[in-house]
Amino acid sequence: MHQFEVQKIAHLFDINGHEVWLTNSAVWMLLTGVVLWLFMLGGMKRELVPGRWQAAVEGFTGFISSMMTTNIGQEGRKYTPFVFSLFMFILFANVLGLLPLGVLGLHPFTVTSHLAVTGLLAVVSFAIVLVVGFWRHKLHFFSLFVPHGTPLPMIPFIFVVELLSFLVRPFSLGLRLFVAMTAGHILLKVLAGFVINATNAGAVTGLTVGLASFTLMTGISALEILVAGIQAYVFALLTSLYLNDAVNLH
Repeated sequence: MHQFEVQKIAHLFDINGHEVWLTNSAVWMLLTGVVLWLFMLGGMKRELVPGRWQAAVEGFTGFISSMMTTNIGQEGRKYTPFVFSLFMFILFANVLGLLPLGVLGLHPFTVTSHLAVTGLLAVVSFAIVLVVGFWRHKLHFFSLFVPHGTPLPMIPFIFVVELLSFLVRPFSLGLRLFVAMTAGHILLKVLAGFVINATNAGAVTGLTVGLASFTLMTGISALEILVAGIQAYVFALLTSLYLNDAVNLH
């Protein structure tokens, strides 16, 4: 589990007797932000005939903008920058954590494999949903928890069930991303251990167990790249759906 350990790099300062350290997690989050900034900067040239870089950036922005319009309507465009930032940060963090930097002696760190990070992203998204809901609808926002046409005797029961279901959203949102990234990395680590141990056990074992494990590891590595994109998309999609509830009270 070494790949998931948060390690101290440098002491920064103290706050009320508590030490604040620069960690590998913070470094990789900063690196994710820098790489994302460079990616967006290189793609915002606004050329009449866009190059590949500009086309990639415009493709991502158009994809999220279309998703927001489809799920929320024209009013969803005002929330596009936030959802786009969520999607791109998660996508880049997931992909950077999969880079084969171990051959250079640098072990990549996947920040989205920590519940503290994914949980914070989920809480921020949920908080924005609450702010939007109460800002637009005031106390009428509570009607979200009573579906239209609910029989009067069932309203208290349905209200409690819908409220609990609503409050579980940030936990499921953060937990889904955390579990997906952690499980994938653990599986790759286990298969890598099979390859190394089988190779050390001899030629026969290496050519059977080792080669089979390496082949499976290669396939799962490709699958993890797909999962990295899917999980970023799912996080952004669910956030847009939750915003739709807050905006339109569906």
